[in-house]
Amino acid sequence: MNPLFLELTVVLLGIALLMVEAFFPKLCKKRLAFVGMGGLFFVLLLTWLPMSSVSIESAPFYTIDNVALFFKRFMIVTTILTLLMSLDYIPVIERGIPGERLGAGVGEFFILPIFACASLMWLVSAVSFILLFVSLECMTVVLYISISYLRKDPKSLEAGTKYLILSALTTGFLIYGISWIFGVTGTTSIAHLAESIVLLPASSMTPLLFGTGLILVALCFKIAAFPFQFWLPDVYQGAPTPITAFLSIASKAAGFVLLLRFLEQLYLIPTLGKKVFAITTLLAIVTLLFGNLAAMAQTNMKRLLAYSSIAHTGYILMAVASIGAALAVPAIGFYLVAYLAMTSLAFIVLMIVTETSGGDEIYCFQGLHERSPLLAAAMTVAMISLAGLPFSAGFFGKFFIFQVAFQQGHYGLLAVATLSVVAGIYYYLKVVKAMYWKQPSETCTPITLSKLTTVLISALIAVIIILGIYPTPILMSLQ
Repeated sequence: MNPLFLELTVVLLGIALLMVEAFFPKLCKKRLAFVGMGGLFFVLLLTWLPMSSVSIESAPFYTIDNVALFFKRFMIVTTILTLLMSLDYIPVIERGIPGERLGAGVGEFFILPIFACASLMWLVSAVSFILLFVSLECMTVVLYISISYLRKDPKSLEAGTKYLILSALTTGFLIYGISWIFGVTGTTSIAHLAESIVLLPASSMTPLLFGTGLILVALCFKIAAFPFQFWLPDVYQGAPTPITAFLSIASKAAGFVLLLRFLEQLYLIPTLGKKVFAITTLLAIVTLLFGNLAAMAQTNMKRLLAYSSIAHTGYILMAVASIGAALAVPAIGFYLVAYLAMTSLAFIVLMIVTETSGGDEIYCFQGLHERSPLLAAAMTVAMISLAGLPFSAGFFGKFFIFQVAFQQGHYGLLAVATLSVVAGIYYYLKVVKAMYWKQPSETCTPITLSKLTTVLISALIAVIIILGIYPTPILMSLQ
């Protein structure tokens, strides 16, 4: 099967659902979500079929290697989870969007992540700066709309505006950096960048480094590395919760794939590799310190998860700085899969608690074990895994990251990361303390969960525990 058929199928699925939404306005919007999930699951199954090779001549911009295939599946699963979360978010959408009929705008909310998924699938296969830019901008346009989707909510509009302006700024950095590298090397191919750099005279290193720095600025914005993380807390807090989860997981993973493909080429050049290694190591250290220290002071759950997301970026950057280790790419892949499971679980619980309590502050979680033992247990598992405690997916995620850093002799980086883990335990267990040791601030009313939500929460708990005991399948799929 031609691998390009995967993205084409996802795009056609999104277009078909848009047509159904337009011509059948009275159709139950949940059906659109279920059809979308069914179509994505079908595409997910297709990724296990034998793929025909893509030659440089026929598609010089596209690859279908193990990394690309792994992250295509990752993006599809993330989108399916986002659609599942959105089913419980329908009442919030209906309140947040003015419309003449009940449910106006709900259908498009389910369809937009499908188009974002197609863009992300192209993005992880991009081995050309041109495809990288086009797919990145397609994804960003969808996220502009999704983040500011609740048009009656000032926070949502503010989040969308900030993301729009800052994304446009970083797009300028990206294009300018690509222009410099193309001007120096004469190629837009990421896969053959090292071959072109080897032929350059020594006088070309300065403009090459300048272009590289501009591209790193743009990619650091996408993964929310310090000091390019300033947009993250406000956008996370203002965006609809399912979109916040999608942005936290899928966008971050795609950014790291691009960073890996770009830096792998630079590491092949000894003179460039040392400079890039120093920059990446410094980024990892300051990102770890800032993310964890800022998260410790948060009282809002969304902002806590936003700052902790910055800290997790720092952990993954440790592996990026240790790219010479054989386990580096599998370690990054496993960490992102673990992050997908535990962050999705945390955002599902947050969304339900916010809807029933009317707020997303940490005090809204007080006494949650009395209102819903399952939600309290789910959030506990998510917090334990995010903190990296044993018998959870997060523990092995951090263990493999620390292992590759140790193999490369990054002992200073390991010391900072160890202190960061201790800080993370403090602010994650603060949420657990509120659920089990604090009395609810208002009348304790039980929270009723739908069967689908109960099954989804139970499945994510099981995934976190299973990966915390047996991580081998994920690691093997990237080796």
